[in-house]
Amino acid sequence: MRTPRDPQILQAIRYSQAMQRARAVQLTRRGFLGATGVGATALALAACAPAEKKELTPAKDVSASEKTLTWDNWPAYMDEDDAGDYPTLMGFENESGITVTYNVAVDDNNSYYAKVKDQLALGQSIGADTVCLTDWMVARLVRNGYLQELDHANIPNIANLSDSFANPDFDKGRNLSLPWQGGFAGICWNKEKVPGGLKSVDDLWAADLKGRVGVLSEMRDTMGLIMLNQGTDITGEWGDDEFANAMDAFTEQVENGQIRNIKGNAYLNDLQSEDTYAAICWSGDITSLNAQAGDKWEFAIPDAGGTLWNDTFVVPMGATHKANAEAVMNYYYEPEVAAELAAWVNYVTPVNGAKEAMDAIDPELAANQLIFPDEETLSTVHVFRTLTPQEENDYQAQFQKVLLGS
Repeated sequence: MRTPRDPQILQAIRYSQAMQRARAVQLTRRGFLGATGVGATALALAACAPAEKKELTPAKDVSASEKTLTWDNWPAYMDEDDAGDYPTLMGFENESGITVTYNVAVDDNNSYYAKVKDQLALGQSIGADTVCLTDWMVARLVRNGYLQELDHANIPNIANLSDSFANPDFDKGRNLSLPWQGGFAGICWNKEKVPGGLKSVDDLWAADLKGRVGVLSEMRDTMGLIMLNQGTDITGEWGDDEFANAMDAFTEQVENGQIRNIKGNAYLNDLQSEDTYAAICWSGDITSLNAQAGDKWEFAIPDAGGTLWNDTFVVPMGATHKANAEAVMNYYYEPEVAAELAAWVNYVTPVNGAKEAMDAIDPELAANQLIFPDEETLSTVHVFRTLTPQEENDYQAQFQKVLLGS
């Protein structure tokens, strides 16, 4: 394991901070959906997978003889240097002897799934040995039997997985998936326009913010925050009535003009132009926005709680380099590597020890609760429970109806 004072790590972190100050709004992993114009219509039209689990056979693993790996991931989700190379990934290749083809291939969970669902259903190769998809989509793949079981003996650093991410309802014990990066949905505001700040979702509905509020087009985050505000445990046994109550509140604020826009990453443009003064937003976006634009906005987890999401490694049934995929997972679960990555992407690392590794290099960054949340912060955020296929169709359709009418 590398020392936390490795000069390559320090150089990468300094570069990360300089890039954040210099560049325009980062095309974030979460924001790519909005930036490419893939909106709510695409989400609503995405077909749910069959509810019945498939009986598929894992492909033969040829990792021992083929030192290669193909990895599909989201944009702006890997540390980069001036040459456009990926320092941590180059480090993995040097240490392991495995050549990685890293594809920025995931533009949206649903559109990616639409491209590969036929191959997944047949247990055929999707062209990638591992891919990082959001937890709710991973739950679908687990439910349908599309994933290979991970060999934890090949991932000893899984011992560094935070307890907060170790036992999701769709994969207890993480036998089929392993978190890559995560983040929070909460509320944010322009500190000049809203000097008193905000504490709750109810504060977004204040009269002096009418027509100046934005919310996210990601159903689980916007509806999750509203449901939490109404006292619903979104991780628990709620159902149609609780969702309908939240939809009523959401619809009311759209129809009366309180909510100005429902968007993906374009909500950042609205904040910058001051079309909106406050929003339901993603934590990593506000960290990056403040790094570029002078610390003008504040993010907070509402009093009733925020949502927590993760993008997650999986190995499809048709992948032929599973052991190589497990090797790259193990590498990124080294605390020093996780810290180096987190310094660039500004999302939540699931790796215990990464904060301590960062503290030896940059105590200010290590203290950022949006990147290295402590247990107290994690206790305030909640994972939107896994939906059944029928719920997924019904709830998305209700949400979509409001989006199309807004």
